[in-house]
Amino acid sequence: MTFQYISPWMNEELNILRLSARKFLQKEFTPYLESWIEQKYVDKAAWLKAGSAGLLCASIPDQYGGGGGTIAHETVILEELEGCGVGVNFGNTIHSGIVAHYILAYGSEDQRQRWLPQMASGELIGALAMTEPGAGSDLQNIRMRAARNESGYLLNGQKTFITNGHMAGIIVVAAKVNLDAGAKGISLFVVETENCDGFRRGRNLRKIGMHASDTAELFFDNVYVPADNILGGKEGVGFSQMMAQLPIERLLIAISAVAAIERAVEITREYVKEREAFGKRLLDFQNTGFKLAERATEATIARVFIDYCIERAIAGDLDAVTASMAKWWLTDKQSETADVCLQMFGGYGYMEEYPISQMYVDSRVQRIYGGTNEIMKMLIARHL
Repeated sequence: MTFQYISPWMNEELNILRLSARKFLQKEFTPYLESWIEQKYVDKAAWLKAGSAGLLCASIPDQYGGGGGTIAHETVILEELEGCGVGVNFGNTIHSGIVAHYILAYGSEDQRQRWLPQMASGELIGALAMTEPGAGSDLQNIRMRAARNESGYLLNGQKTFITNGHMAGIIVVAAKVNLDAGAKGISLFVVETENCDGFRRGRNLRKIGMHASDTAELFFDNVYVPADNILGGKEGVGFSQMMAQLPIERLLIAISAVAAIERAVEITREYVKEREAFGKRLLDFQNTGFKLAERATEATIARVFIDYCIERAIAGDLDAVTASMAKWWLTDKQSETADVCLQMFGGYGYMEEYPISQMYVDSRVQRIYGGTNEIMKMLIARHL
């Protein structure tokens, strides 16, 4: 672009991380993306390499094997994943930005020491199992049952649309000890999947986008979970735990949306400067120039807004309403931008070998997961 903008939260340490992440991802991830898309998951070896490179659990304290950083470090990694073309196909946002933080925030010291170092190394891949066939954004209506026994709980039920579900070695599962207690009946249990009797992964779901991101159905048939695998140390606090973590989850979705918007504008700018029609560059047609000017302006607005949200998150005071605003508006703009930019590529934009086509289909789910954008607007409206 012709203008330069430096995010106010960036510093020299983060610049070093950015350059290191970019070099690593271009070498170890980008060349293998097509094969991951074909097999519908990212190889475990890639997770281990990312762990060795310090790209997993970057915002987890170093005493637990993490990078000791903040949401700013996660942002840089997210942006570089988008920049190298992998984007949301690598489930690190769920793994490092969400699952690891549930354990950090609500786990006992023993739980943190037991799981977080292995998540930071890539030995354990994390997943978050909330959504069920009959309960998506309305988490109070989950039906997964956790029945007490002498030494723990037996989990019974089904989860669906679970990112990293195919590869996960550790899953934070939302379940109810009392099905009739609504939100107060929800607890979060950590299921360790290795040699776990009664646990079964269903098919790796076929999606219209995010093809390298494994998304699975999970089945629990009397899966035993020890009592000390409950997060928070007691029953009935799972819903409040989820509500406390959702602003950061929604911020991470918004961050990836902004990175995608910026990349879409940039690759389209490069294309319309080179492509010619009727004897002149596409960029020299007024419609093309105006459309791209609109998207470049909105990309700048998006960047300033997300930087404001990131600064609030670093300070620890990002509220649910602002996070909801960021999630719905920025993912809507991501989809709009991908659509407008694809149009400028003409027929080539519809071809899979052009990155804009993948960005177009990948963008659509951003408006659904993490709470649909309609739910985001309801949450905002309640506070007007």
